[in-house]
Amino acid sequence: MKKKETNQTNQITETTETTKTAKTKKHKVKEAPKPKVRMTKEQKKAYIKHRLKTNIRIMPFLAPSLIGVLLFYLVPYCVVIFYTFVDNPITLEFVGFSNLIDVITNPSFLLASWNTVKFSLIAVPLAVILSLLLALLLDHKIPFASQFRTSFLSPMVVPVASVVLVFQVIFDYNGVANVAVRFFGGGRVDWLKSGFGLYVVMLLFLWKNLGYNMILFLGALGTIPKDCLEAAYLDTTSTWKIFWSIKIRYLSPTILFVTIISIINSFKVFREVYMLTGAHPYESVYILQHYMNNKFESMDYQQLSAAAVIMSIVMGGAIFAMYVAENKFGQDMEE
Repeated sequence: MKKKETNQTNQITETTETTKTAKTKKHKVKEAPKPKVRMTKEQKKAYIKHRLKTNIRIMPFLAPSLIGVLLFYLVPYCVVIFYTFVDNPITLEFVGFSNLIDVITNPSFLLASWNTVKFSLIAVPLAVILSLLLALLLDHKIPFASQFRTSFLSPMVVPVASVVLVFQVIFDYNGVANVAVRFFGGGRVDWLKSGFGLYVVMLLFLWKNLGYNMILFLGALGTIPKDCLEAAYLDTTSTWKIFWSIKIRYLSPTILFVTIISIINSFKVFREVYMLTGAHPYESVYILQHYMNNKFESMDYQQLSAAAVIMSIVMGGAIFAMYVAENKFGQDMEE
């Protein structure tokens, strides 16, 4: 009996000490910043020489990648910008912003832009949120977790033509989806030639990309310090509070990366849409890549270049805004 009482008292003292340490960690006083050491002129010169020597040694290893980026990305993009301000690639007469104005006022471009923005605003947040929820579910070590993980990763291995064939069988006018609708008393729907077409493409996009995003979030969840989580569980019992105040802050760089990857993949969905609906699909599925592909087929390079410049500016602005938001959120986490 005495041994049991001593064990109980030891456990109580250990829990009280851990709670005290957790509270003291929470309410730590910030230390004053250390004064910066100023270098002399000779030290600055030596430091600059050292940096130059290291950069010169690194350059031969970076040269292949830099030359590839220069030849296949920067130079073509400069050519695209040049074509935006000329009438055609033969006469090369400067026309100012007329190509950009023609593209912005084109009804086909406006329809394609609206469908692309609508697709990205719905599909990208769903891809991030659903993959994060799946990662949190697998992080709790549910039964058959490995089988569940492989089933979500399997769409990455399946060829695109096979995926498109499966979705055509399901969402054709005489497909499986309409058989199910008629079974419950509804009428047949032409899924790919109606307003539902964009949502079918969203379903295909989510089915294909959720597994990869989920694996990224699982890796990020494994890097969260366990000491911090244990102290939080002692301090509070609210899992939502722990998730929002600790986990989401450590996951912020991964959320940014997954969001950027999902945006890029949302613009790469044209391959599947083209195989599903062709070059001139129904209005709800007509996206920016359709407009640009049709301009390329008609050899209208100046309109194509103007559309590409507008698209790159919008994407660059969105990614820059996400970087700024993530930096502010990361500073708040560090504080």
